[in-house]
Amino acid sequence: MIELAEELHARGHQVTVLTSWPRYNLDQNDARRTFQAYENERGIDVVRVRTLPHHNVNFVVRGLAQITMPRLFLRALRRTSDGKFDAVVVYSPPLPLAKVGAVLQRQTGARFMLNIQDIFPQNAIDLGVLRNPLLITWFKRMERRAYADADVMTVHSPGNREFLIRSANLNDAAKLCILHNWIDVGSMEVHTSSQRFRETWQLNGKFVLLFAGVMGPSQHLEMVLSVAQALKDEPDIVFLIAGDGMEKPRLQRLAQDRGLENVVFKPFVSKSAYSQLVNEVDVGMVTLSPRNRTPVVPGKILGYMAAAKPVLAFLNRESDGHRLVAEAGCGVSVYSDAPIEELVAATRSLLERKSELETLGRSGYSYVVEHFDKSVCVDTIESYLRE
Repeated sequence: MIELAEELHARGHQVTVLTSWPRYNLDQNDARRTFQAYENERGIDVVRVRTLPHHNVNFVVRGLAQITMPRLFLRALRRTSDGKFDAVVVYSPPLPLAKVGAVLQRQTGARFMLNIQDIFPQNAIDLGVLRNPLLITWFKRMERRAYADADVMTVHSPGNREFLIRSANLNDAAKLCILHNWIDVGSMEVHTSSQRFRETWQLNGKFVLLFAGVMGPSQHLEMVLSVAQALKDEPDIVFLIAGDGMEKPRLQRLAQDRGLENVVFKPFVSKSAYSQLVNEVDVGMVTLSPRNRTPVVPGKILGYMAAAKPVLAFLNRESDGHRLVAEAGCGVSVYSDAPIEELVAATRSLLERKSELETLGRSGYSYVVEHFDKSVCVDTIESYLRE
């Protein structure tokens, strides 16, 4: 979303970003702690809203936080803006924020685009997070209303479009479009940096597989620990898990209880340092729980490809990520509900093909440049917002 705002601004549009206050998933070594409720960042108006905590909290608190967000966001916008917009782009989840788009659409005639990344509430139902029948009915009704209000809806793969048409019974499927997630390839280039993660984290000489991101139920990182346990006699392999999330403390305890010295946990790194981190590892890992039933493609796959790193993907059977990895020829993907022996064999295969890793990485790089270039995707967004 930062890249979208910056690109639209560079094209001459006046852009306002309405977002929650930054207090999670932050690099602890980042010196910048001068956030303001309102500021102009490189020509982009940024409005930050204090909400209830919605990360690393239980699902009841998270639900309350998301339900109250629209009112808080709209109140903050009224205080800082004249509220006159030609278009509004809402990113979902959280789904309740679709109400912000609907209100601005109704009050100002703004064209409302809903960008659907995870299909909620279906993903929460699949993961067992949402079980109460009344809540499910309520959120399903909210979902239908959001889809009806939006002038255009976007999903990031053909499988997601087919799934949504089937599951949501859309009255106007023509307004549901495919907008591939993009990657700013230049953002993954390593510039001059004094930080060397391998040296700092004592990983020199190791075969490092990286998972970087949020650690929640959807990622099901316990299967990575199981693979690590099966490979703990391989002296060169290290599983590096960098990030944060509600599952991190439990995963750390499990790794300690199992004596997994080949699993290393680290905190989030800044956006500027992330490219350095990815370029220092051997393989990028991406995981999704087999309980997911939607065709979601994790965005971090594109980041690994843009950094010319081979990909090891453990994804649910429905994910379009399997097709992406195969078509790009950038690594190995396995169903995340496969027997542990298959997951271990896929991991070991990359270790045994060290000489081919650069070829796999370059193949992924070429594919992402051809198919997921940022300028092409933002061209598409502009066309949707102008229609």
